[in-house]
Amino acid sequence: MLEKRKLSGSKLFVKKFGGTSVGSIERIEVVAEQIAKSAHNGELQVLVLSAMAGETNRLFALAAQIDPRASARELDMLVSTGEQISIALMAMALQRRGINARSLTGDQVQIHTNSQFGRASIEHVDTTYLTSLLNDGIVPIVAGFQGIDPNGDVTTLGRGGSDTTAVALAAALKADECQIFTDVPGVFTTDPNIDSSARRLDVIGFDVMLEMAKLGAKVLHPDSVEYAQRFKVPLRVLSSFEAGHGTLIQFGDESELAMAASVQGIAINKALATLTIKGLFTSSEHYQALLACLARLEIDVEFITPLKLNETSAAECVSFMLAEAKVDILLHELELLSESLDLGQLIVERQRAKVSLVGKGLQAKVGLLTKMLDVLGNETIHAKLLSTSESKLSTVIDERDLHKAVRALHHAFELNKV
Repeated sequence: MLEKRKLSGSKLFVKKFGGTSVGSIERIEVVAEQIAKSAHNGELQVLVLSAMAGETNRLFALAAQIDPRASARELDMLVSTGEQISIALMAMALQRRGINARSLTGDQVQIHTNSQFGRASIEHVDTTYLTSLLNDGIVPIVAGFQGIDPNGDVTTLGRGGSDTTAVALAAALKADECQIFTDVPGVFTTDPNIDSSARRLDVIGFDVMLEMAKLGAKVLHPDSVEYAQRFKVPLRVLSSFEAGHGTLIQFGDESELAMAASVQGIAINKALATLTIKGLFTSSEHYQALLACLARLEIDVEFITPLKLNETSAAECVSFMLAEAKVDILLHELELLSESLDLGQLIVERQRAKVSLVGKGLQAKVGLLTKMLDVLGNETIHAKLLSTSESKLSTVIDERDLHKAVRALHHAFELNKV
């Protein structure tokens, strides 16, 4: 039945609305008006909603008042309720407009995940119920960010998980497009709040978008881009606040997706810190103990190649970047670990930011790295660490220099020009 509807001309879109898009009753009403108009124009739609802006943080804060070390299972049970509020309100708003709509939890939709509470992965989506609703002319409104594990427990997918929910549903339903509605009108060459000359990209390839997402671009969660790439789901980023075509993330011939310059965008990641552990860190026991500590605390880090602190020092060390907010937690654990293992001196540098040029085949173009360093040097910005790959050239700088660095690089690589 669903296939017949699509063949008759109706296209199927999975539309995800983030927390700012449904952050108030007024915003919910605006989105409901848009959805109702599309429904009257014959679109088949599946909606995926995040919790209202700030709601998830509020729920985590409530849990912290009871127990700062509350179990991951109970946290998932708690924070999953945020999305239930927004989907129920949206269903009411659509029903008042004469649209047959139904709010659904991840359990009701049968979004099956593993049992890694707080960071679960989607393993399978049963589309039987969703398909029957669509065939009956009902608009399903699905709670993002959540699923159900093999034991019947509620799980959440981690921050940004609603994007992944939407992509997973689009893949399972073979939707014509997965549309991510947010507070920006698409993907830009860099953050327009930093450089007002940043351009919105009409089209971008999956490889470049994935790299930008991993390096700090907040418009799409990296997991959702990887999922869409794996299952070949066309993704489009749109604004829920203004009309427009947004940015289409798609597969295609390189000549179609290529930009005039090798560098296609600048991604930023701020509020970082670097931590160096100095000393004889050659023991696998030490290294394994560090990795186990990071895993236990669920701290994501980016390791930097071990280096010497100075030319005369023979001491080995290991360095890595992490979110600045996690530093004190990690330092406390490492001090406890040092009681049994001599990890060596800990050196912390806070208020760091990472700036990354993103594009295709960057590592092979030696001149790009030289140009990047020259541009920063002309602005008296010291590049502290470097990391390169085929799709990125990254450097770590003082956070106070971030805006100046981004604007200088954006103009030097002519990303402000069409």
